[in-house]
Amino acid sequence: MPSVSVVIACYNAADTLGIQLEALARQTYRGDWDVIISDNGSTDHSRLVAQRYESRLPNLQIVDSSGTAGAGHARNIAAQHSEADFLAFCDADDEVADDWLETMTVALERNPFVAGRFESRKLNSERVLRSRPLQQSTGLQESPFGPGLPHAGAGNMGVQREIFLTAGGFDQAVGTLEDTDLCWRIQLAGTPLIFAPDAVVHVRLRTSFSKMWRQGWSYGHAAALLERRYGNKPIASVTAVTTSLAVIKAAEEAEIQPAQGKVGSALKLMRENPSPGAMLWAVGWHVGHRAMKGDELPALPMLTSGQENRLSQAG
Repeated sequence: MPSVSVVIACYNAADTLGIQLEALARQTYRGDWDVIISDNGSTDHSRLVAQRYESRLPNLQIVDSSGTAGAGHARNIAAQHSEADFLAFCDADDEVADDWLETMTVALERNPFVAGRFESRKLNSERVLRSRPLQQSTGLQESPFGPGLPHAGAGNMGVQREIFLTAGGFDQAVGTLEDTDLCWRIQLAGTPLIFAPDAVVHVRLRTSFSKMWRQGWSYGHAAALLERRYGNKPIASVTAVTTSLAVIKAAEEAEIQPAQGKVGSALKLMRENPSPGAMLWAVGWHVGHRAMKGDELPALPMLTSGQENRLSQAG
């Protein structure tokens, strides 16, 4: 049976990390696997929580990734410490299903790049669910711009380790949407992304208005950076109904006529985001998308002729 490294990026996750590690301790997979927790500079008791599971999880490693802030960097450091055939990514504030690793590995044996299903009801209240229900519950995520390829969240993703390393791992310059960027780069290099609905992760959404705002801002800012890398259509509106770039409605669906003016734009935003949390997330996205317009994101590294053709055809 193939070997698998479960990779968890961790930053000040003491309140939730134990729930995730408890779920991993219940896994039904009987092959060779280990857990790599990449501590991105936590100042709480995250490391202590992880150490409590050293006797219950196979080959638990805690590695230091505090040199650069960001989940992408943390995951890259963990991947460098792995010697496994496959990498299976999950997050420190979620909870994997008991058969997650088994179903993820089965999917990876058939396809070297897969993404599992997000489930949102177990860990979130009805109030929180109204603020931002998840995509990737019935299929892969989509975006109205970019190379015309699907993508997925790194909180439930598996990939052959050599493919991940060859792609250069996560680009930490992208920020929040480094998982979207990785998905597109791997697919442009010729490896398709396949949806594995049986590999389930229970996702925990942001609960406070301030965290919803900050997350919306970071998604909007990262979306603006990716538009520069991959190309884009003009975007007139955003709703907080999905987890990633699919949060943006296609321009033809979201176009606001000039005659509507600012009042019409505000009313449209309110109709699309009926709860306070959804409104804050959406407004945060707009502010982040417009911020720091001088930021530059490097072009795709080492584009082959085949990748260039795929990008031009998608455009």
